[in-house]
Amino acid sequence: MPTTQISLIREHTEKIVPPRALWVSFELGRPLGVPSDAAFQNRVLISALELLEAPSGPVLTDYPEDAPPVDGPAALVCPVNFDLPASEMGDAEKLSASFLEELTLMRPWYDMAVSKRMRTTVGLSGMESDAMGSFVAGFLGGGVPSSEDDLSLGDRFKLAVEDLKSFYFEAATAQPGQEGADSDTLSDWFWRETVAGKVLFAVRDAHARSEDASLRLVVTRSLIPRTYSSFSPFDTSRQSG
Repeated sequence: MPTTQISLIREHTEKIVPPRALWVSFELGRPLGVPSDAAFQNRVLISALELLEAPSGPVLTDYPEDAPPVDGPAALVCPVNFDLPASEMGDAEKLSASFLEELTLMRPWYDMAVSKRMRTTVGLSGMESDAMGSFVAGFLGGGVPSSEDDLSLGDRFKLAVEDLKSFYFEAATAQPGQEGADSDTLSDWFWRETVAGKVLFAVRDAHARSEDASLRLVVTRSLIPRTYSSFSPFDTSRQSG
């Protein structure tokens, strides 16, 4: 059966040697370019499908266009402004309360995003936003919330965190003018500016030596992206500066 694909990392495709591949120079996670540009996306798809006409392979072709620039602000404007005082960041109870309030205030933006796009990537954990928030907050201060399924504690926590990030990203980009925010802007906003990001840093610190091996593996290996691993939201000198 003839197959074709779109490649975002040329070096990987050169090693895998698939039958037909179209390499594109776009941002990771956006194999068709930028959102809401149907004409550009169609050109990419047509180019990939045209590779099926090649009589034999392997074929690796470079797409000739770069993705068009995205108009909009250089930094994400958060739909909820929650400036948590540095003095409260180390207090698990206050941090949890601020996080759950932030989550509640983000919900209308998330609902707007789902209504507009008619889809969502939230749902891996099977939890509604309030239950998801309570579950994640339950790990603050070294706590361990109960889980009534067959998944390990680490796996259940990881699914809840993936849903939490998707919830925030979708809610943030529902704000007018933010629809085209790129992944770097969203990540920077989430990990540096939101209470949710601060909660995940606190959970990492609280459970880095957890007796539960599955949880310890998640919080030390994959919870905080390497880009932000040395960032400290609890640095009071940074907060006051």
